[in-house]
Amino acid sequence: MALLGPQPSETLGVGHFWVILAIMACGTLLYYADSIPLLDTMESSLRLDLARRSVHRILSVLPVAYAAFVFRLRGGLLASSVIAALLLPRFFLVSSEAHEALVEVGAFLFIGAFVSWLIDMQSKEKARHQQTITSLERAQRELHSYVQVIENEEKRLSAVNAILSVITESVDLSSVLGLAMNRVRDVMRVDVCLLFLLHEEAGELTLEAYSGISDESAARAKRIRIGEGASGRVAETGEPLVIGDDARDPALCDGVAGAEGVRAQVAVPLKSEGKVMGTLCAATRGPREFTAEEIELLSAIGNAIGVAIVHARLDQKERETSEQLRESEESYRGLFENSTEAIIVHDLNGRIIAANRACEKLTGYTRAEMAGMGVDRLLPGQGLETVREIVEEQLTGKATEGPFELQLTRRDGTEAIVEFRASLILRREQAVGVQAIVRDVTEQRRMQENLRFYISQVLKAQENERLRIARELHDDTAQALTGLSRRLDMLIDTLDSDENHSPQEFAERLEELRSQSDRILEGVRRFSRDLRPPVLGDLGLLPALKWLATAVEEQQGIAANIRVLGEQRRLPDDVELALFRIAQEALSNVGKHSDASAVELAVDFRSGGITLVIADNGRGFELPQDVGDLAASGKLGIVGMQERVRLLGGTLAVHSEPGSGTSVVVTVPG
Repeated sequence: MALLGPQPSETLGVGHFWVILAIMACGTLLYYADSIPLLDTMESSLRLDLARRSVHRILSVLPVAYAAFVFRLRGGLLASSVIAALLLPRFFLVSSEAHEALVEVGAFLFIGAFVSWLIDMQSKEKARHQQTITSLERAQRELHSYVQVIENEEKRLSAVNAILSVITESVDLSSVLGLAMNRVRDVMRVDVCLLFLLHEEAGELTLEAYSGISDESAARAKRIRIGEGASGRVAETGEPLVIGDDARDPALCDGVAGAEGVRAQVAVPLKSEGKVMGTLCAATRGPREFTAEEIELLSAIGNAIGVAIVHARLDQKERETSEQLRESEESYRGLFENSTEAIIVHDLNGRIIAANRACEKLTGYTRAEMAGMGVDRLLPGQGLETVREIVEEQLTGKATEGPFELQLTRRDGTEAIVEFRASLILRREQAVGVQAIVRDVTEQRRMQENLRFYISQVLKAQENERLRIARELHDDTAQALTGLSRRLDMLIDTLDSDENHSPQEFAERLEELRSQSDRILEGVRRFSRDLRPPVLGDLGLLPALKWLATAVEEQQGIAANIRVLGEQRRLPDDVELALFRIAQEALSNVGKHSDASAVELAVDFRSGGITLVIADNGRGFELPQDVGDLAASGKLGIVGMQERVRLLGGTLAVHSEPGSGTSVVVTVPG
């Protein structure tokens, strides 16, 4: 009987076990009632045989069902076996119809096993159903927990998004931080919200936005040293700080807490990439215990604001950089386009990328034509090799001395002398091209050559003039003075040797000597006037020009006329001398080369300047492309005029055609 339970020592004390035994005992007693005389007599007298058998069958099945229900399938089968064992003695000892008793035992075993199986299946199904219900309840609890977490997270994200939407509404961060503080107050359900930004160099926090406090309190808390108060402590440690009652912790109490009656607050850092950007403080005027979820929410908001602040600063810096780049590009473009020197930009393969207007003027090509053109078209031969050497040296980091003088070929095939300077264009420290500044020095070099030739000719003319002056002094003045000296000696000798000369004869000889000395003096004066006429310094430019005109008429037979325009005035000495020498040289050229019969000098006194025109009706000549080229053909007079005018800051123009005469126009300030 101990086999009814998995643990006999435990099941003997179970009430169900004893109930099952009692039912089995009753059933067994009823089963063998016809074999017990007393019970058999009572049954016969009461005619209870049929009822006894029915009750016996019920009492036989009941413990099996009971055991199967309580102890599962194993208990039911064990109960069936026990009852079958109790029925077997009737088969062997009592029953006259053994086969009926055996069938009855077999049928009972089958029914007991079937009932036990049904009850066990029902119990298992019930257990599975209960397990399913338990699992569903557990899943429901977990789902509810997850839903709660999701709702909290949604609330947190909604609050963060709402605040971020306010912050990102405007590029001016300071104008929207105040609105963001109002949102933080609503989300956190607090009375006061403060936002401080960290300035590491100054070692302090500045109040950038606030909500829920007066402007006076905000002014008192405008600056907080790092480490002072709750916000200063958070900025120093980088960790959130919760204060239940500021009044009990004076070290963490600041001006705002005292003035606004703040009792509880939580301060969190504003962080971006782990770096503290400032602090965010939420406070109440009454006692409050901030939960971990609220602290986490405020920290998330603080981090979001920190990232937004960094992005706003980066955007501001990017805008400033872009504006600077735009201004720099505009400035460079203006310099590039308006530069008087040609600028060419080409890649490392020598293909032109860009050129300015001065380059068009220098080369004769349009910018559209130069786009993609090789530099070798402009700098053929040795010039291209020089450019390649310059670029290679710069690519290797060597310093190049410049400028370099090269020959440039224009579109029309003519050549120009240019000064070439080159520098690399870098992008991310990598050379991507070359910018070349090309300066046309053709005119400068031609002028230098002409100037050297002119100087040599001037020196030669100076030597010739010195020779002429020396010859004239020797042939005229010196010989006349020598003759005068000898005649004086003869007169003295005559007076010493012969005392019979009459006074009349002596007076005649003295008169001859005086006349000879007058002629010598006049020659010296004429020679002095040729060098620099005194009328120029004494009376001015116009009388000096009239003197020149008179001399031309008398000496060369050319009709000379002077025309004066504007209000006459004296000019600076250097201007008058230069104009006189220019007129003198021009009239000399008229007499020597023009075969003219008339010449006119026009003087126009203008405001701030003067114009002198010398025009003749001579045969004229063909002008070269540049006045400076006249020196190479031996016409040094005009070159000298040009140099005098240039020293005065003026201009000289020569107009002439074969058969149409020549005019020289000089304009100088004065």
